[in-house]
Amino acid sequence: MSGLSPEPSQASPLPAGRPHPQPELGEAPRLASLAARRLPLADPRQQVATLDALDLRAVPHGGHFEAALAAAGWPALRPARLEIFQVNLGKLCNMTCRHCHVDAGPDRSDAVMDRATAEACLAAFDRSGAHTLDLTGGAPELNPSFRWLVDEAAARGAHVIDRCNLTVLLTTGARDLPVFLAERGVEVVCSLPHVRRRNTDAQRGEGTYEKSLRALRLLNEQGYGQGDPRRVLTLVTNPTGAYLPGSQGSLEREWKEALAREHGLAFDRLIALANLPIARFLEWLEASGNLQAYMELLVNAFNPATIGGLMCRTTISVAWDGRVYDCDFNQMLELGVAGADGGTLHIRDFEPERWAARRILTGRHCFGCTAGAGSSCGGSLVEPK
Repeated sequence: MSGLSPEPSQASPLPAGRPHPQPELGEAPRLASLAARRLPLADPRQQVATLDALDLRAVPHGGHFEAALAAAGWPALRPARLEIFQVNLGKLCNMTCRHCHVDAGPDRSDAVMDRATAEACLAAFDRSGAHTLDLTGGAPELNPSFRWLVDEAAARGAHVIDRCNLTVLLTTGARDLPVFLAERGVEVVCSLPHVRRRNTDAQRGEGTYEKSLRALRLLNEQGYGQGDPRRVLTLVTNPTGAYLPGSQGSLEREWKEALAREHGLAFDRLIALANLPIARFLEWLEASGNLQAYMELLVNAFNPATIGGLMCRTTISVAWDGRVYDCDFNQMLELGVAGADGGTLHIRDFEPERWAARRILTGRHCFGCTAGAGSSCGGSLVEPK
């Protein structure tokens, strides 16, 4: 497999004395979703079983996340005040990215939220006390209820986030979205894996980088990225290989300088996310022989200081079919919050008091959120020492 040279500022080192794996994703992806290819890993249970089968006896706590929590003084992971109501509007997307933990793509029209479920989400949002409606996917903009939800939430005075892959803004039917989002004060959180063309295209497909720059320019033209609190433009980076993201603050400074100098583009903030070993990134880790080393990296980099800020403590995650989860990653692994009937809780049955009293479900994948500076939908959780 051909590889790319990793960027030094993108990599977070292993503890002293251990070699640092630097494998990259390689050539631009040309693939369908796991579901379309009918692969075993399309089943979330198989993904969990794959992680649980790894021999991690040589790393701290034997690779058991609950043991790591207990050693850090957290006998159980409990919620804090609910702040963010995150809704996955479906797995339909105009892209098929190699690292995607959602297994989204153009072939995922099987998993799209309907209007009745969207209405149930809005009703639950009104009861929840959360201040932010966070819309994600797939490409959430492709859902027929996207604009309705934005309008309804904006009318309530809520902070609205659109998690956008950028290239969707260039598709038919979405080209007026920069104006629509700006008029409603929506924060646009945009995926851009790397500030360089080669690394971005390797992860997301040939030509993605140039399309992303065109979309960023459209957002800049609507006042995004200029420091206006009602036109916040956030970029999201994640490593293009099996290593942790670098310092979020340092990367933000580098990216602002590079995009301004080379392309005349501006943004407000950068958040750095770790890739979790789920779905298509898990597939790549297995196929490239990097799964064992990557899990050891995550466990060895466990940082107790990240626990209090984990997004599962302040966020509710709703799937396209209305089922409820502690976080986006538990959603993809179908580790659902139990409902009164013993099945997975549905959003129409959401009760704030019961939600606040639950115990958060965890597994080995959770080491991805607690490694190094930590990782969440809001970026790093702690400042690097």
